[in-house]
Amino acid sequence: MLTTLQTSYSDTRATDLAWALGREPLPALAVLDLRLAGATLQMRLLGASHQVLLEEEEGSCSETVACMPGSSTPLPLGVAKRFGDWEYEFAARVETLSEGSFAGRAQELLALVADHPHGLAGTFPGSPHAFTAMLAQRTEGQVRWRTWHAYPQEGQLVVTRTRVGVRTAVPVP
Repeated sequence: MLTTLQTSYSDTRATDLAWALGREPLPALAVLDLRLAGATLQMRLLGASHQVLLEEEEGSCSETVACMPGSSTPLPLGVAKRFGDWEYEFAARVETLSEGSFAGRAQELLALVADHPHGLAGTFPGSPHAFTAMLAQRTEGQVRWRTWHAYPQEGQLVVTRTRVGVRTAVPVP
């Protein structure tokens, strides 16, 4: 699903993004509700950021990547946590691209997400390559999602990937 976000494009930067686990739902500009083999997943676009709410029989999880004033947790390169019966893994990277490469990559990503049944993308008025996009799937008993946050004024694309699943026992030899 592709939508134009009804908000002004603010001059945020990739370095302004912060990460949080367990936050309450924030006001969203666009929402996509999904059922993925027993899991309920809500992908939320928060302007230049995202929030994912996951609920399964085993519990719930909330991930937020956003420009959060007063947040002391910058966007980490990686996080691995265990809570309850779940394992949570998060990774982020920043790609810096030339203007031409950025435009091509933006078009490619928007085309990938726009028609995908588990995809949500929002573009900002006034900048054709300013967008936030999300894509989810369930595979091998785990829920996974990827996100892309585009900052065309810097030529930067913040890419995240998350995996949440029930902990698997390690066999003892």
